[in-house]
Amino acid sequence: MVIKTGHPAAAANWRFFLVVLIVLALPIIILIKIASLQGSDFLRTQGDSRALRSQVIPAYRGIISDRHGVPLAVSTPVSTLTANPQLLLSANANQLLLLAEALGQSPERLQQKLNAYRKKSFMYLSRQLPVEEADKVLDLRIPGVNAVQEYKRFYPAGEVTAQLVGLTSKEQDRGQEGLELAYNAWLSGESGLRRVLQDKSGHVIEELGVDRDARRGKPLSLSIDLRIQYAAYRALKNAVHEHDAQAGSVVVLDVKSGEVLAMVNQPSFNPNDRSTVTPNVLRNRAMLDLIEPGSTVKPFTILTALQSGIFSEHSNIDTSPGYIKVDYKTFTDSSDYGVLNLTEILSKSSQVGTIKVALKLDPRLTRGVFEKLGLGQSTGSGFPAEAVGNLPTFHIWDPISQATFAFGYGFSVTSLQLARAYSVLANDGMRREISLIANDPPLRAEKLFNPDDVRAVRGMLESAVGHDGTGQKASISGYSVAGKTGTLHKTRESGGYAKNRYTATFAGMAPVKSPRIVTVVVIDEPSRGKYFGGHVAAPVFAEVTGNALRLMRVTPDSVSTTPMLSGAKINYFSAGES
Repeated sequence: MVIKTGHPAAAANWRFFLVVLIVLALPIIILIKIASLQGSDFLRTQGDSRALRSQVIPAYRGIISDRHGVPLAVSTPVSTLTANPQLLLSANANQLLLLAEALGQSPERLQQKLNAYRKKSFMYLSRQLPVEEADKVLDLRIPGVNAVQEYKRFYPAGEVTAQLVGLTSKEQDRGQEGLELAYNAWLSGESGLRRVLQDKSGHVIEELGVDRDARRGKPLSLSIDLRIQYAAYRALKNAVHEHDAQAGSVVVLDVKSGEVLAMVNQPSFNPNDRSTVTPNVLRNRAMLDLIEPGSTVKPFTILTALQSGIFSEHSNIDTSPGYIKVDYKTFTDSSDYGVLNLTEILSKSSQVGTIKVALKLDPRLTRGVFEKLGLGQSTGSGFPAEAVGNLPTFHIWDPISQATFAFGYGFSVTSLQLARAYSVLANDGMRREISLIANDPPLRAEKLFNPDDVRAVRGMLESAVGHDGTGQKASISGYSVAGKTGTLHKTRESGGYAKNRYTATFAGMAPVKSPRIVTVVVIDEPSRGKYFGGHVAAPVFAEVTGNALRLMRVTPDSVSTTPMLSGAKINYFSAGES
């Protein structure tokens, strides 16, 4: 029997075509799979881009405090409400009405703002709200409305420390003025970063993790004593108001450490309410405004005279007939004082006596003493834009320049520079560096002058505050005081000096034998009749310095007695007790 089978060639062809089909289909399958994976990744990426977000974690800005740890600038958490206008426009009328009410706005105003930003993806609704108020708005669950966590700077002392402490910018909480600006890097810290999941309306659903922790800013302790700062501010504000003055400043220095215990200015402003802030009130006048120091530098001319060896404490100068002509210019005293010794020249603030002394001195020696005292030179405080002033150098000193230089005209200083110069007299000829930051131990000091000569000048300045001196109103019950008045003609924009515009000053120290406090008072353009430094600035000195001495528990050294400030037992001290 014969058995028939299929043709071998047909079976081979079928297998061939199957293999070819598989080979051809494989790339297509791979391409489809790749496309599928890419599509999935694309959709996932697109989904993440709409749901995953990185949010900045704001850094807590360092606290600024006074020397005793009392806060002067602190940061409080706040929320800034933002919106995506395109999402917010999809909200219904009732939701927009509730949002407007929560924001304290009219529905019409909110709608106008939305229309203005309709093509944008971001807009601010309200800046730096208390967290509780912002949470109430978020609880409404309105599409596109979100909150950004921030910190707002708050200044507990308000206008009392405004120009010294300064301000931060509202948007980024960076230093903008004062010590906030000078120490911005120290105070700022470093922001952190976290990942969050958001829904289609932009609301945070879940926090996924922190990529970088926020780093807090460092605290800053200032040298000022807020109690003394308040006392100085109150006295200055009252004086500026009483005399209808344009402006004023007060600086209080600790002689032993070189630290600034108080620095106040008028006019001032409330840093917690910037709606009325103008560039004029931002100025820290004690460090930025320049004045010709006038008669307040006469003690330094007398110090030069003692240093020269030409004069002694007992030298006499004939000031008759009460005026002196130098070249083409005549200088006068208020009366003919006759023969005066150096102490009387200072106590009566004799122009004639000062000029006669100055003209016998080498003017380069006088300028050298002024330079050593730091007049017309930066204090190195680090305060932004601190004025340097000007202490001119002449190759040839004409007699008029030599005369006017000796009683404080022809050069410019700041209130702080003048206070530093007086601290040298208070510190027995040692010049200590000035600081706005609390320091322990004190900054370095340099010996500049013979202590005996310095103490002699200090004794002369005590007479200037006595019954026959121009600074009688600077006396303080219970304490001996040494100081000097100054009444300066202001310059005119057109040149020369104005006849009826003055700056009243007083610079002094207490107690005299071992000074602890130096205070400088500057009142700009008093305009209610009185304008002499002895009438306008000296009483401010007495009030400020007296309060400072008592708050620091400095022992009274004068014959008159006065109680110490505190809630403790009242003690009385008589002269000579330590």
